[in-house]
This record gives sequence, structure tokens and C-alpha cells, in this order.
Amino acid sequence: MHELRQIFYMNPRYILFIHLVVNDMTQVMLTIILFIISYTIYKLHVSICCILVLLALFTTENTPLNLACMAVECYIAICFPLRHVQICTIKRTRMVIGLIWATSMLSVLPDLFITLATEPLDFFHSRVLCLRQTAFPHPLIVKKRDITYAVFLVMVWLIIFYTYFRILFMAKAASQDARKARNTIILHGFQLVLCMTTYVAPSLLSVLQQWFPKNYTDSLFAYYIIVQILPRSISPIIYGVRDKTFRRYLKRHLMCKM
Repeated sequence: MHELRQIFYMNPRYILFIHLVVNDMTQVMLTIILFIISYTIYKLHVSICCILVLLALFTTENTPLNLACMAVECYIAICFPLRHVQICTIKRTRMVIGLIWATSMLSVLPDLFITLATEPLDFFHSRVLCLRQTAFPHPLIVKKRDITYAVFLVMVWLIIFYTYFRILFMAKAASQDARKARNTIILHGFQLVLCMTTYVAPSLLSVLQQWFPKNYTDSLFAYYIIVQILPRSISPIIYGVRDKTFRRYLKRHLMCKM
């Protein structure tokens, strides 16, 4: 148990991975709740809807930022192996996780403040179909969201491309670890492509509504599976099945259970 703690709780890579998995589990649970509500209860109190939507948005926006941080950690481990221990400490990793949450909150909380400032008190006692655009309906929020998403999109992709090409140059000269890290960054890129459809979700959903007006609910379900569930199913494969240490302890755990 002590050995397991040393490996998974004292290693920045695994700390970020565990945070990602817990964050994604929370996100999936919240979005499933919202999905069930939209199909069964249909309309929900605005005040309750705001809380659920805010939590779902925090965890949704955390994922690409967490993946970008994991790519940077991978880059430091391959390109600066001698300084990795000094740069990627446990304290700094926890600070990075705090920064991820702070960034997501700074992106999302203005929606609540704008709504509180512009909507009458009766609005929060009314019932609506629980979506972001119905819980936070002010047009200024849409403009703010588009700008924020554009900044996030550019920032995260610059990090992914930079780390990938630096690791790629190292991999040409180098070790199996560098080549494995390069492949991990490629998988990160694929995962981010799916995750970042969140940043173009409003445009994508309006296109779906125009193309499939009669089957819009079915389109929403397909969108939810592809955009929300699929990217979050890839993380355990990238850092679970592919990772030798994780795989070894997983096998040992399963053997003990059997």
C-alpha cells in the first residue's frame, strides 16, 4: 500500500491523471442528470438549474486545460529529464490543479453575475428547460462565451503543438520513452479535438437544429455521446492500459480481487 501511495500519489503525472478522471466522472454524472431531467421532468427551477449547469461547465472546461498541463508535464519529463523533479513538484502540481479550477471559474462565473444583475427576481423562481442558454439568457453572455472559448482554443492548441513538435525532435534522436511520449501527445491531440467541440458547441447545435429540425432531440443525444462521453472514455486508455506501471498495479489489483 505504501509503495502504491509513493507511485500514484507522489508522482505529478498520476496526480494530474487522477484529477482528470475524477473531474470527468463528475462531469459525466452531472450531464447525465441534466439529460435525464430534460427527458423526464422537462422543466426545472432556474435556481437549481443554474447550480447544476455551473458545476457541469466547471468540469467541462477543466478537461482541455488538464490535458494541456499533462502535455507540458510530459514535455518536461522528456526534454528536461534532469530538471523534471525540481520543476514538477507535488506542491506545484497541486497549484496547477488550483489554477485550472480558478481559470474555469473565471470563465463561467461571470454568466451568473450578469444574470443576477440583469434578470428580475421572478426569473429565478420560474421553471425552464435546463440548458445553459435558458439558465443564463442574456445576449452579452453569448459574446463573452465566444471570446473566452476562442482564447482557450488557441491557447490549448498552441501548447499541444509546441510540446508535440519538441518531443518529436527529441524522439528522432532518442529513446523509446520519447517515442512513447510523442504517441501520447498524438492521443492527447485526438482527445482534445473531441473535447474542444465544446468550444464550438453553440454553432454546432444551431447547425444540427437547422439540418434535423424533426429529430433535434436525437441529434442532441448523438452530440452528447460524441462530444461528452467519448473523449472522457479515452483517458483511461491513454494513461491506464498504455502505461506499464498503471497496468502492472491494475493486474495485481484484479488478481487479488479474483
